[in-house]
Amino acid sequence: MADRVLITMDDLENAVPSNAALEKAGFDTRMLSSGDDSRAVLRGFEPDVIVLTEATLDPHVKSLLTLARDRRISTLGLLESTTPDPHETVHRLGLTGWMSKPVAPRDVAAAVTRIISRRRLQERTKIVGESPALQEVLVKIEQFAPVNSTVLIEGESGTGKELVAQAIHMLSPRRERPFLPVNCGAITESLLESELFGHEKGAFTGAAERRLGRFELANGGTLFLDEVGEMQPATQVKLLRVLETRSFLRVGGEQSINVDVRVIAASNKSLRELVLAGRFREDLYYRLNVLYIYLPPLRERRSDIALLIRQFVNELTAEHGRKFPGFTDDALEMLVNAHWPGNVRQLRNLIESVVVLAPDRQVRPSDIPPEIQEQGTRLLPVPVPGRMRDIPDRELEFILRSLVDLKVQIMDLKRRLDDVPQRVEAIEARPSVEYEDITPGRQQFASVGFEEEPDQEVVYRPGMKMADVERAAIEAALKETGGNRRRAAEELGIGERTLYRKIKEYNLS
Repeated sequence: MADRVLITMDDLENAVPSNAALEKAGFDTRMLSSGDDSRAVLRGFEPDVIVLTEATLDPHVKSLLTLARDRRISTLGLLESTTPDPHETVHRLGLTGWMSKPVAPRDVAAAVTRIISRRRLQERTKIVGESPALQEVLVKIEQFAPVNSTVLIEGESGTGKELVAQAIHMLSPRRERPFLPVNCGAITESLLESELFGHEKGAFTGAAERRLGRFELANGGTLFLDEVGEMQPATQVKLLRVLETRSFLRVGGEQSINVDVRVIAASNKSLRELVLAGRFREDLYYRLNVLYIYLPPLRERRSDIALLIRQFVNELTAEHGRKFPGFTDDALEMLVNAHWPGNVRQLRNLIESVVVLAPDRQVRPSDIPPEIQEQGTRLLPVPVPGRMRDIPDRELEFILRSLVDLKVQIMDLKRRLDDVPQRVEAIEARPSVEYEDITPGRQQFASVGFEEEPDQEVVYRPGMKMADVERAAIEAALKETGGNRRRAAEELGIGERTLYRKIKEYNLS
């Protein structure tokens, strides 16, 4: 059965040739005018992809996008070349992919093919999400899977690093061989060495027989080293040797053992920062970081939260044999706007508890645990300047929601300040940097050339523009992290690429 594509007719100049190119590529297509009943059309023609020839916030487009999200239909938007910030527009609309006009019809067909291929990849790997950040991860999975190079995956706890590693293995030529995970942070140093390399009989007290290590057991397959940043220096040296020579000795052994294993490492901390702090070997870091994937936290891909909730509800209702009445709109909005420090793992655990304890009605905000309610964002009443009354409702809604997101980011930044003293203690040991005084919001840099800045607090005052608030928050984060852009992006809750774009936009040094 041919894959189905629905094309909107808002821009006939692009819609008609794109339709012809898609039909030529073997797709079953249908065109939709703005006057058609979208819901009725989708009932009779369930597409795999919707191509929006005019990706705007017009009412009929918004309605179509809502239906697409509800039915988990991928969307490809064609944006005008004059769109000021395409990435922001894509985020606001929740598009799966986008292209900038003018577009060649054959390129539209190729983009639709990639989107459908990626959807099938998600179905195989159980990686859920349509956000641009997650789509970028999926692209890298497809690129990295066929080769044998080591991969480093970084991301906060609970973001699904092992799931990504499994996806790489599943799509690789090693798929028929073992995939073995090892949590380096959950095993003591002495036991970790034996776990990885095995031991000979009598190698140490309690070694009653020979034991094969994970490298031997994973021969021909993939070894996933989770929380590799917790590995102690002595074990780091031995891991480096295995990566360089593809051979090792069992604990207490004398015979060298050759293995063919692909290593995928993961860390919930920046290994680069650990190298700078002297806690991780630089040569091992470069050996592991041949191919790199950054897995964004849930707050950086909020458009995926509703999809994840739907997926978890379907899985857990089937697993527990229960019916679930669903969430009210207010409750769902609260979940989407929550901070989720535990990311996807925390979200799944919450949905499981809600499914098990669900009342005989839709779940309301008051039914959600207090710790999640407190993370929900609420706007404080503030005087509205006269000039704001002339702003169209949908633009005002976007401004207010942006302020809400900024408030969440600033709260996250304040929470992370508790970690600053530990990071500074590690960095102080380096002779190239000296800290004279460290307090939250105030740092003095000696040899790196930063001057002391007075304590600053990012606040919103009536009359300030959104750009002023955003610029102030970015400046504060950059100062707090000593100019470390990756760390600043993490603390602001945005992608590193977005931060680079904002720095350029506001002409920040």
